[in-house]
Amino acid sequence: MNDRHDDELDPVERLRAADPAANVEPSAGFTDGVVARAAADAAGEGAQAGEATPSETPPVADLAAERARRRNRWLTAAAVAASVLIIGGGGYAIGATTTGTSTIAGGAAPPISLQSGVGAATDQGVPQPDAASGAPESSKMSAGSGATDRMLPYGYGRNVFSASGLSTDKGTATAFAYDARSASNAETVGALAAALGLSGTPELKDGGWVVGPQDGTAPSLWVGLDGTLSFSYWDPQLNPWQCAPDATVCEPTGTAPGEAAAIDALRSLISSTGRDAGSFEYASQVYEGSPTRTAQAWPLVDGQRTDQGWYLELAEGGIVNASGSLAEPVQLGDYPIVSEQEAFDRLSDPRFGAQVMAMPFAAQEAKSAEATAPTEWVPPTEPPAIPADGTAISWPVNEVEIVEARLGLATQWQPDGSVLLVPAYEFTDAAGGTWSVIAVADSKLDFATE
Repeated sequence: MNDRHDDELDPVERLRAADPAANVEPSAGFTDGVVARAAADAAGEGAQAGEATPSETPPVADLAAERARRRNRWLTAAAVAASVLIIGGGGYAIGATTTGTSTIAGGAAPPISLQSGVGAATDQGVPQPDAASGAPESSKMSAGSGATDRMLPYGYGRNVFSASGLSTDKGTATAFAYDARSASNAETVGALAAALGLSGTPELKDGGWVVGPQDGTAPSLWVGLDGTLSFSYWDPQLNPWQCAPDATVCEPTGTAPGEAAAIDALRSLISSTGRDAGSFEYASQVYEGSPTRTAQAWPLVDGQRTDQGWYLELAEGGIVNASGSLAEPVQLGDYPIVSEQEAFDRLSDPRFGAQVMAMPFAAQEAKSAEATAPTEWVPPTEPPAIPADGTAISWPVNEVEIVEARLGLATQWQPDGSVLLVPAYEFTDAAGGTWSVIAVADSKLDFATE
């Protein structure tokens, strides 16, 4: 393994560093707001159609009931989504920021993902899951139109890996787990609520801690009983995009707070829960025309970011929404790990399934161009000819040259919902793409199926 910094080799990391929205998460409470507004809009349309009178009050969505109904499915999806690393994951265009600057303290190494981060991408760069398997859908061959799958080495397919100079030294590495139960109490949740300006005693109901009404009418806090004790807060009364029901014109008003104000607000939230705000790295962005500013914080473990970050959106009047994970990582002890060479061999082992963390930007561009390039369909006049005797069977195989390896940590969700940070290797190929496999030795892996 050479001594070059990751960014010197991997253009994707340089791109991420330039992208102000690379690590932005969806705003906490966004879904709640959409559901509540949609219910109100539906009621308004019904009134116009004669189904209700104008004097009737539109119904308010029972978001607590909706959460209870969809909880199991949502937690599974969140576990996968939290691990995805892909260009444009926040859905913002590069260059959208106008005044945001980074305040990242030490430039810690990024998280390693054991979930594939590259599949068929939308315009926002988010992989689309296959309906049957839940895995990102690979590109497909269309015989009718004559289109071909170029078998870029960054989707599902057949790959042959090569490498040289990888270490054969085995060793041990520390694993961690999120201690959700120690923070799941009225004191911790109440302290966070107080820091957010909420009054009232936290209640444990519908599978989580709640403070404030859960119907989208007032500021509210929700803390889920998942493996990281994730929370979300939303204040619809401070939402600058919130429009009055009878408004004919609705434009956001206000001036975005400064970078220091947003980061200080996020640091205060972290400190209110008993966490060490100094053990996080921070960044802040503001977008053109926005009356709010966002801030992000990533916990550091062994000098590496973890992917259970915190997020905050700040307006002139205060915090519009916030999210994060209250559980703190604790050591599980040292685990035996395989060498770089053995981990490389796992790239070709179907038990481990090499995970594509990120494709090079050039390959992403090529794949996007191929998907969007207009093609003129020519109606066939006859079916394809029968292949000649002895015709070679098309079986394209990608050649992937690994040039660097890095040992780090990756999030692993257990069947019981607990969450670990396990040793994992990230491999960088000659084109700048990255691949990952778990580093823990076979003796400490449970291969049993449910």
